[in-house]
Amino acid sequence: MHDTPERALSIPEAKSAALEVLLHNASGPYEGLPRTAGWGYPEPYTRDLLISSLGIFASGNEVLLRSLRRVLETLARNQSPRGQIPSLVHDPEDRGASDTTPLFLLVLGMFRRFTGEVTFLEEAGAKALQWMDYQTIDDRELVGQQPTSDWRDEHWVLGHGLFVNALVHGYLRILGLEDRAQALSIAANRADGRGFVTERQPTYALWFYKVLRDQRCDLLGNSLAILTGLADPQRAHEMVTWIEAQCIELRSRGELTLELPPCFFPFVQPSDSDWHPRYAIYNLPGHYHNGGVWPFVCGFYIAALVAAGEHGIAAEKLRALTALVQLSRKARGAFGFNEWYLPQDGSPAGEDWQTWSASMYLYAAACVEAGRALYF
Repeated sequence: MHDTPERALSIPEAKSAALEVLLHNASGPYEGLPRTAGWGYPEPYTRDLLISSLGIFASGNEVLLRSLRRVLETLARNQSPRGQIPSLVHDPEDRGASDTTPLFLLVLGMFRRFTGEVTFLEEAGAKALQWMDYQTIDDRELVGQQPTSDWRDEHWVLGHGLFVNALVHGYLRILGLEDRAQALSIAANRADGRGFVTERQPTYALWFYKVLRDQRCDLLGNSLAILTGLADPQRAHEMVTWIEAQCIELRSRGELTLELPPCFFPFVQPSDSDWHPRYAIYNLPGHYHNGGVWPFVCGFYIAALVAAGEHGIAAEKLRALTALVQLSRKARGAFGFNEWYLPQDGSPAGEDWQTWSASMYLYAAACVEAGRALYF
C-alpha cells in the first residue's frame, strides 16, 4: 500500500525535495556517475540522465552541473567507433538504443548554450551527427528504429517513431542546422500517409512504417513536437484541447482518476491486433508504457502547455503533479518522486526517488514560473 500524504505540500516544498533527490543521486556506485533512482536503479542509464539535464539547468546547481558535464564527457569517451552513444553511460558495449544518440546531441547543444562553451565535445558531436545521418530507413529526412529500442523498452514502436524524430528535430534546431530541421518538419507533417499527421485528430501518430501506423497518442512525443516547433502554434493548441478532452473520456470510463494524462492512450487491450504476449507480464492496460502516468512525461507536457500558451492549464497540472509526486511505495520522506503511477487509482508502481521524475518536476515548475518553455 502506498503512503498517503498527511497534508498537501506546496510547490516550493516540492522543488526543495526534488533538488534533494538529485543531489542524493548525483554520485552512484558506477564510476561515481549519477544514479537513475535513489535505491532501485543504481546504474547510470543514459536516456534518464540526459533527460534530467533540463531540471539541472533549471536548478543552476553547480554540483549537478558538474555531474552533467561528467556524464557528457564519459558518453563521449564511450561512444562507439561509428558514433553511437551507449545505453549505459559507463559501458561502451551496451548499445542498441535509438534515442540515446539524439538525446546526446540535443543536450550537448543545450549545454553549449547554457555554458557558452560553443565547441564543447566538438569531435563527439560530429561523430554522433554522422551516426544519425545513417539511421534513416529510406535515406531521407526521418530516422527509423527497431521496436523496444527507445524509452519504451516494453512497447513496440516500429519504423518512424514520433519521439525519436521529435528529438532529431530538436537537436537540428539547437545546433543551428535549420535547413535540415525544416526538411524534417516538412516530412513529418505530410498528410498523405507518409508522415505523422493522423486523420480526424490533431496529435501525431506514435509511429508509422509503409502502410502501417499507430494513431494512439504518445504524450511524450507530442509534447516534444510542441517544444521543438515540429507542431505549429495552431496544431499545438488543437493538440492540447484534444488531449484534455480525451482525458475526460478516459475518466468517464474509469480508466483515469488523476488530473494528469497517461503517457499513452487509448491503452492496448489483449483483444487488439497489436497486443504482444509479453504485454501480459509487463505492459497491461494502464501499466508501465501502456498508459502509466509518468511524472517525467507530465513535466514535458506541462512545459508544452506553457509553449502552447495554455498557462492556466499548465499551472493546474503543476499543482496536480505536486500532489502526485508526494506518493511513495517505500516512505523515505515527504516526497516519493516515483517512477510511474497507475492511472486507474493513482498508486505508485515504480521506483521511488527517480532522477528524471525529480528533475522534470523542477523543469516544469521553472517553465510555469517563467511563462515560457526554457532551453528549447
